[in-house]
Amino acid sequence: MDPATYSIILPAYNESARISATLDRILAHAMERGWNVEVIVVSDGSSDDTPAIVRDYASKHAVLRLLENPGNRGKGYSVRNGMLHATGDILLFSDADLSSPIEEADKLFAAIENGADIAIGSRWMDRRLQIRRQPMHRRLFGRIFNLALRVILGLQFKDTQCGFKAFTRRSAETIFPLQKIERWGFDPELLYLAKKFGLVVCEVPVAWSHREGTRIHPLRDGIRMFGELIRIRWYAMKGSYSASDAVSQPL
Repeated sequence: MDPATYSIILPAYNESARISATLDRILAHAMERGWNVEVIVVSDGSSDDTPAIVRDYASKHAVLRLLENPGNRGKGYSVRNGMLHATGDILLFSDADLSSPIEEADKLFAAIENGADIAIGSRWMDRRLQIRRQPMHRRLFGRIFNLALRVILGLQFKDTQCGFKAFTRRSAETIFPLQKIERWGFDPELLYLAKKFGLVVCEVPVAWSHREGTRIHPLRDGIRMFGELIRIRWYAMKGSYSASDAVSQPL
């Protein structure tokens, strides 16, 4: 196959209940828009039928392929794995539940076509686009985490954690080989690296809906994510984010 214009990366862990509907919607929208696209599903050590379902789809759709992590490594590892294997000029990762509908990708792609190196979906720039809001305790955690991002990493975005982000190939090749955080705290690391290398990041309001079945535990994963912010700051202070630390494949 020729290199794609768009690569869509879907990190997936035990998503057998909804991966079929997700792939149907993505493939239908890509066909409607006439995209030259590849879709990469990265199974993060799934123990259900997710890999089998994706393989079946791949046998019928040449634009689709499956990558499998060596065990359960985390969302950050999965996104990096997909990005480092993608061929597209513009690379998008999306949550497998399509909390932000794939149709919203048009907004991110437009931002990149207008000069952004990275376009990130935001749930909070226009709250009217939220179809179904998060529970109050998760919104509170998000506010606290966002404040920590501003203090520890100097990131001024309204929403770093929306699982809907697009990258030019140049920006992806700049930051993903340097990514070290493998679990939930990887988004701030990517944006910190973007800031370090002077990449233009555009925050774009997107439609979004809370999905049941999220695997984030507010207390346990919240503590881990704060710890990962400290790790990012520590890596930066040590000078670990340099070209000599880049890797061509996930660790």
